[in-house]
Amino acid sequence: MIIYKCAISNDEMFSDSFKISTMPDDMFYEVEGKIVTRKEGIDESLIGANPSAEETVEVNDDSCKSGVDIILNHGLLETGFNKESYWKYMKDFAKAVKAYLKENNPERVDMFVNNVKKAAKTRIVSNMDNFQFYTGSNMNPAGTVGALNYREDGVTPYMLFYKDGLIWEKFVSTHLSLMNNM
Repeated sequence: MIIYKCAISNDEMFSDSFKISTMPDDMFYEVEGKIVTRKEGIDESLIGANPSAEETVEVNDDSCKSGVDIILNHGLLETGFNKESYWKYMKDFAKAVKAYLKENNPERVDMFVNNVKKAAKTRIVSNMDNFQFYTGSNMNPAGTVGALNYREDGVTPYMLFYKDGLIWEKFVSTHLSLMNNM
């Protein structure tokens, strides 16, 4: 599995378990999610709980949590912007990404600097009222913010993430590796 993290804050933003497309302007990843409902609480059958007839059984009030799976899976937190505050955020974000690219991916610096303002205006600011914004769990003010919108069907969520503000990391489950060695 590949985990995409914010290059500034190191927050986990999404993974390759979702449908990911690169936008034609090469500035964004578009990540398609689903609306899901999950039962929260402890499933005692998974931990071997087996109350006997003599014991008092406590009832767990399990609750359900609904939302976009990208947000729920990666612990993203909602934040808010109006046009003015978004442009202020973009100034700090672009500066941080430019510094990151100079050190780690210098061939992308000019492309990013020359296109980031136009991409932000075209893809997000021009449609600002239709987006919700989500940051990583560290809530770094210069870190990557995902922009959530819905397709024309009004049901299918997708998020836009600035491609150059992300790094990816291959994750290998040690649990699966251990099982394969048995």
